[in-house]
Amino acid sequence: MKFHFQQLEVYKKAKLFHQSAKEIAASKRLESYEKDQLKRASFSIVLNLAEGSGRYTKRDRRNFFVITRSSVFECVAAIDVLKDDNIISQDDYANLENQADELSRMLYTMIKNLD
Repeated sequence: MKFHFQQLEVYKKAKLFHQSAKEIAASKRLESYEKDQLKRASFSIVLNLAEGSGRYTKRDRRNFFVITRSSVFECVAAIDVLKDDNIISQDDYANLENQADELSRMLYTMIKNLD
């Protein structure tokens, strides 16, 4: 691989999470704004990880990783509402929530290591 971030486990997991979110968005009857927001927020996780990894200072990298973690939270809020509205199943919700929890924990560790 040519880019360091592509080797990061958190990046690989972020791509899997984005794929899962896109599958939910494509397979369920969501409003267009719900589909768009879920896909954009999950894609933001992947992109901000890559962009933050390319920053030179710890402070700058940390800022991008904080933004990345916030996008994880945004996705969790979206799927929580979709679950409450009975648009996604409890199983789909649990799968995405577990993936998001793992990403959040990994990002938290990355952020703390940059303090």
